[in-house]
Amino acid sequence: QVQLVESGGGLVQAGGSLRLSCAASGLTFSPYAMAWFRQGPGKERVFAAAITWGGGRINYADSVKGRFTISRDNAKNTVYLQMNSLRPEDTAVYYCAARSHYSGSLYTNDYDYWGQGTQVTVSS
Repeated sequence: QVQLVESGGGLVQAGGSLRLSCAASGLTFSPYAMAWFRQGPGKERVFAAAITWGGGRINYADSVKGRFTISRDNAKNTVYLQMNSLRPEDTAVYYCAARSHYSGSLYTNDYDYWGQGTQVTVSS
């Protein structure tokens, strides 16, 4: 009954920006931490960013720190990933994830629910 749906991916030139959204439904039993993972061509799915249920603690992978911003609006049941200064190496399928815990995690196995992913392609 829980569903996460990502949107906002697309093609952008290096140095450009995109904003990803993840709309959640069925997450009626708080708290749920949220996160973004990404999987590039020929690579494993890796952590990008996470945010606690209250939004007070945020964690980023070193590869995106200073360029990406995660946020959430619990009233709208939505988590966002603002991506600035995009690089070709950011090209990946980006996945939204939810965890039945107040804080996030770096590990894919710690998350209970996943979206279908949205493609982000950064051209040089």
